[in-house]
Amino acid sequence: MRVGHNPARFVEKVAQPAEVTVTVVNCIAFLSGYYEQSLDVLKACITSIHANTPEAHDLMVFDNHSCREVRQYLQEAYEQGIIQYLVLSDKNIGKIGAWNFMFGAAAGKYIAFSDGDIGFRPDWLATSLELFEAFPNVGMVTARPLRTPMQYSTATLEWARKQAPGVLEEKCSLDWETYWEHVQSIGHEETQARQDHSSGVDYRLSLNSKTAFIGATHFQFLARSELLKKIIPLPSEQPMRGERALDVAINGMGLLRLTTEQPLVWHMGNRLSGVTQTAVTPKRKSLLRRLLWLPVIRRSLLWLNNRIFRLYFFNVD
Repeated sequence: MRVGHNPARFVEKVAQPAEVTVTVVNCIAFLSGYYEQSLDVLKACITSIHANTPEAHDLMVFDNHSCREVRQYLQEAYEQGIIQYLVLSDKNIGKIGAWNFMFGAAAGKYIAFSDGDIGFRPDWLATSLELFEAFPNVGMVTARPLRTPMQYSTATLEWARKQAPGVLEEKCSLDWETYWEHVQSIGHEETQARQDHSSGVDYRLSLNSKTAFIGATHFQFLARSELLKKIIPLPSEQPMRGERALDVAINGMGLLRLTTEQPLVWHMGNRLSGVTQTAVTPKRKSLLRRLLWLPVIRRSLLWLNNRIFRLYFFNVD
């Protein structure tokens, strides 16, 4: 039985979604070992988005069954208006499962995606959006230059080679500091990184007074919402597998996969010591660390760590 009228009937307008929905997926199972600093990294990610995105946007965070402390922080950020849409999953449905949910639910014209360990610098969004205006048929844009497998950008390279002279530049043109900032964050040694940098090839495009590199990555990107809604649902079978399906789909549609010319986002990883604006030269490993990295010891300890993790957080017999 209803008594009276619902006050909502007298509301004449409802809030409209922002043009850009920024989406972040996160999973921090506990705050020790590998995840010891992951909550601080997540806070740095969310804070950098909030501080360096003056454009109208909605922030959507999908939490893949993190521990209590992480969820408490996310709920506080939601209550403070930093996060507009907060999804707390009671099970880990994987990164692709989170993609399927967020990309389907996001109401913005553009969707910006980020892992929870990415830092954002000023102008990351504006510069990314400019590339959608300067280049035709853009599928996705990552807000930093980096080398990605060209097999996923064949359509972009094919388009570029059909353009007028001066549009495509093929040579090692990515500066060392930008290249090193990323590869050192994912554990590459400097000596090998310098060899890879000098021997590699970058594909730089110039059109309509804007410059971009060929290649995008799935840890951070901007894409049109209507495109992502055509691609999903993507198959989701393992927590951290299947991202390449997005690259394959966009490349298969003949769309461009680009990066900005400047590094406007950076990968932090799982430790705040990696959150730097400049390159850090790794120190020589101690004897103990060298022993721990011997293949047989490393495999055994990582197997044990994984087994303990599964016993605590999954139903494993």
